[in-house]
Amino acid sequence: MYLPKQFQIDDKTTIHRLIKENGFATLFSQHKGHPYATHLPLTINEDGNCLYGHLARANKQWTDIVEQEVLAVFQGPHCYISPSWYETDRAVPTWNYVAVHVYGKVEILEGTELMNTLRDLVLKYEDRKSSYKYDQVDVRFLEGMTKGIVGFKIKISSFGQEK
Repeated sequence: MYLPKQFQIDDKTTIHRLIKENGFATLFSQHKGHPYATHLPLTINEDGNCLYGHLARANKQWTDIVEQEVLAVFQGPHCYISPSWYETDRAVPTWNYVAVHVYGKVEILEGTELMNTLRDLVLKYEDRKSSYKYDQVDVRFLEGMTKGIVGFKIKISSFGQEK
């Protein structure tokens, strides 16, 4: 959908807040010369210059994603706008939405950096009153589970609809 300039969000604080509030993104890259997309949770660091996430090792997207420029799209609230809402019959339907596009290059994470991103993801989404406490899970079990995933970070190069 075309995005008029007056509706573009340029304020980094607002962009970071939207990412934090709508952390389930679609990650687009190229895999073997074809577009590839995965839906997954991503977190943004406090400096706002990196996104963190992980893919299932069985997901082939990770095999050639390193150093690619990728696009992560965060979809916020949205709704249909009816022409009946206007005081004229010279209107057409449209859509009201919030989305953030993030471009950057991917690096693979391992070891402590991967474990920290997993902890941060759980702490973000797990209710504080939950009986599940990430820091109380056996470290060997967690390390074994990480064999089934590939952690990554995206060094953010830009935000926006168009580059």
